[in-house]
Amino acid sequence: MMDPTSPSHPKSSIFGLNDSPKDAQIILIAVPFDATTSYGQGAALGPQAILQASHQIELFDLDVGEPYQKGIAWIDAPEEISQYNTEALGLVALARQHLAQGQEAPALLEDIDGLCDKVNHWLYTEVKMWLSQGKKVAVVGGDHGSVFGCIRAHHEHDPQMGIVHIDAHADLRIAYEGFKWSHASVMHNVLEHCHVEQLTQIGIRDLCPQEMQRIKNTPERITTFFDKDMQHAIFNGQALCDIFRPVVESLPEQVYVSFDIDGLEPHFAPHTGTPVPGGLSFQAAAYLLSLLQEAGKHIVGFDLNEVAPGPQGNTWDANVGARMLYKLCGYLGKA
Repeated sequence: MMDPTSPSHPKSSIFGLNDSPKDAQIILIAVPFDATTSYGQGAALGPQAILQASHQIELFDLDVGEPYQKGIAWIDAPEEISQYNTEALGLVALARQHLAQGQEAPALLEDIDGLCDKVNHWLYTEVKMWLSQGKKVAVVGGDHGSVFGCIRAHHEHDPQMGIVHIDAHADLRIAYEGFKWSHASVMHNVLEHCHVEQLTQIGIRDLCPQEMQRIKNTPERITTFFDKDMQHAIFNGQALCDIFRPVVESLPEQVYVSFDIDGLEPHFAPHTGTPVPGGLSFQAAAYLLSLLQEAGKHIVGFDLNEVAPGPQGNTWDANVGARMLYKLCGYLGKA
């Protein structure tokens, strides 16, 4: 029996635990892949940074209690995933050189998409296997594009689920820089390939005209709560519970949470790849999760992505990511 009040052993797993996947109720799968990140790199290092930071987190949480008692197991990606990332990063650099010179590089783009496809297939197969065993499964990315296989597997398992997408960006581009599986295209791919009926986005404050037009043209599937509107409501004295109420009401009973850390205010994750001023506070995001539960929504799975450690070993981003991860595990366990 572990003592939750004692310091974590340096060689322990996530949150200082040592639960095996066989015995744990919750499975966390690391995906160290960020090949298509278009501004700052580092998300591939996020899973390991979060794992290390999680050792100093208290296992009693004021929002979710003691989710560790359900059993939480961490699964590292096979070495091939890191190899795919290294190979894809080299190809992406070449493709960008061609792009800067006004040249097309269809062969390079095809190879990059092929490596992303391999990551998607591996993750889809892995998540589907654990779901079939009655486990609750979540993913720690990696860039946002790296979690597609997890969403696909969950939607096949729970076809009625909707997605709450916390992000600074809409991620609805058909492709970005020519990359079909770009982090900027993940929700386009989810809508096109998984046929999710309801996508609810919150915190959005950075998007292109085509994405805006798609949101306007598809109100029956996409409900977007822009950060500007939320902040203006707060400035005008509206309570956060009232601001979040239509977010919760837009979702079906089964909910998947796709949490890009840049959905938070940048000082919570300053080293994420594409930080944008504005966003949710840490407590506001946690409050939204609590409102989902209070409304009878069941979180069936989640991903947490785009956490990147500081280049000089700064642990703040990973600290924030690990704490949000524990809350997400708590709500997943309660479901």
